[in-house]
Amino acid sequence: MPLDPQIQAMRERRVRAGAPQLYTLSLAEARAADLASIQAEAGEPEPVHEVTDHLLPLTDRKIPVRVYRPRAEQPLPALLYFFGGGWTLGSLETCDAVCRSLANTAGCLVISVGYRLAPEHRFPAAVEDCHEAVAYVAAHAAEFGADPSRLAVGGDSAGGNLAAAVALLTRTEPAVRLAGQLLVYPNTDQLADDESLRAHDDPWLFNHRSVGWYRGHYLADDADAADPLASPLRAPDLTGLPPALVITAEYDPLRDQGEEYAARLADAGVDVEITRYPGMVHGFFTMLDSVDAARTAVIQSAATLERWFATE
Repeated sequence: MPLDPQIQAMRERRVRAGAPQLYTLSLAEARAADLASIQAEAGEPEPVHEVTDHLLPLTDRKIPVRVYRPRAEQPLPALLYFFGGGWTLGSLETCDAVCRSLANTAGCLVISVGYRLAPEHRFPAAVEDCHEAVAYVAAHAAEFGADPSRLAVGGDSAGGNLAAAVALLTRTEPAVRLAGQLLVYPNTDQLADDESLRAHDDPWLFNHRSVGWYRGHYLADDADAADPLASPLRAPDLTGLPPALVITAEYDPLRDQGEEYAARLADAGVDVEITRYPGMVHGFFTMLDSVDAARTAVIQSAATLERWFATE
């Protein structure tokens, strides 16, 4: 189908404004423009019962996290959420609206993780931060009012990549038992050369040049591209992973690699649900104020989280 009318309208706004692609800007400019764009499309953040900021004391560093509590009841199941932005852009602010919506709709804690960004901190720094954050929350769940037996991971784009990597890392760790992984148009293969990656080159939307720009900032060495923690699709064995919801967008260069990862999870016996949103583009999940499908995808994600947590 053609671009969804709401996506087409968003694209036309970008054309009229002459908005430059993020990969043509300096890092500081790109980070500021990314935040401004996401906040404009997300609209006014919805209120939640409580929002608190914390610093997690990890092995040799501290990283920020933000906890969204939908109601006073404790303990609650928790989703650890990793923001998108190609491991290069993004922050606790860029995922604020979607985390609020997920917390309210799923009735769970959402803990967003402020992992280190590239190129200042290249692979595997972001994976290490997200992995250690999950382990810390599991070990100190009472500090957050979280139920350590009902934890999930999730994220969009690079955040989906990080969620998949954390699921791989925690698969054999008895201290962390994940109830599920929410993977929204995730990067799963840094070496991908598939139809969707080649086909999507619209300069006003996320395209294959965007993918290459982010990869260039993130990976310290070309050999890292084949590491399963950078490219989960290249993991030789996906058995024993937690249930997954994989959301993809029709007009997304990452569409095929996300759907191939879902297929491999299913082949490995993992309970997986895959949904392609027609007419959508990369980034739609956070466009809560301007794209109806974003709200639909959040509702779907929340319903899946509730199902995962109910069975734990």
